[in-house]
Amino acid sequence: MTRKMMLLGAAGLVAATGAAQAQSDTSGMRIALSNNYAGNSWRQAMLQTWQETAEEAVSEGVVAAADAYTTSENQATEQAAQIQNMILQGYDAIVVNAASPTALNGAIAEACNAGLTVVSFDGIVTEPCAWRIAVDFEQMGREQVAYLAEQLPEGGNLLEIRGLAGVFVDEAISAGVHDGVAQNDQFEIVGSVNGDWAQDVAQKAVSGVLPSLPEIAGVVTQGGDGYGAAQAFEAAGRDTPLIILGNRQDELEWWAEQRDANGYETLSLSIAPGVASLAFWVTQQILAGEDVPKDLTVPFLTITQDDLDQALADTPEGSVANVSYSREDAQQVISDAR
Repeated sequence: MTRKMMLLGAAGLVAATGAAQAQSDTSGMRIALSNNYAGNSWRQAMLQTWQETAEEAVSEGVVAAADAYTTSENQATEQAAQIQNMILQGYDAIVVNAASPTALNGAIAEACNAGLTVVSFDGIVTEPCAWRIAVDFEQMGREQVAYLAEQLPEGGNLLEIRGLAGVFVDEAISAGVHDGVAQNDQFEIVGSVNGDWAQDVAQKAVSGVLPSLPEIAGVVTQGGDGYGAAQAFEAAGRDTPLIILGNRQDELEWWAEQRDANGYETLSLSIAPGVASLAFWVTQQILAGEDVPKDLTVPFLTITQDDLDQALADTPEGSVANVSYSREDAQQVISDAR
């Protein structure tokens, strides 16, 4: 992905020299990533980005370690135990992609009380001592409906594909979708299924509900589910609706094929997995003594018809369109939030 697509122009970046000289040394500090789920391509790309960022930072002596841990199940109780174990292992900071915005608050408060820095991203937490790096997921839902309203001014029936039940991200995107429909009452959501942000799960769920649904004009999604939805419509012998996509490589490839075959046009948007690199560098800046606001916002990555070919060329097979963030990017995000 290009820096232009990342929406953080190089002209606005803060220079690392000078700022870095005034910071405390973090070379002896250790950071841990607590991740609650790794069962789809986005999470795999996120973990890969973390690993690449961590390896480079350790090799350059920025930090002593930046280890990643993922729970075996998407359960807040298991992740809370994982965080408590990180406290005992003596980490200086924990970066959290949380299973719940509230259920981990007790463990996170323990970490803060023990002197650790805690930064949450993607799946953020509400514990006041923690920092939060968030995408406006509700806006992501609203933008899907706004795009459908442009493309389908007469409206129609919508199918909603949701993510993992009970997770903050799922609830926020869905709230935005429903708000968008309330503002565009030419649309009606006539069915809703959980696709768990995975193509195979989404395909099975959509296939199961399609026989009971009327004609569908559009499908609102959460990422990792668009291609599965398309496959379900094809298998059922039904016309392909306008499906909002989520930046996965198989979705982009399908989109390009449909565009070339019949002029199919849609929109693809998602949080970039590279937000893990931003979380790492924000954490390092906090450890270095920077005054960082508790709430930071990062834009989601949007791919349009004009961007499609370049995005597809830049995205490895089986992965997700991505951008990585540098320490300078993190400094700019921090500066913008002040």
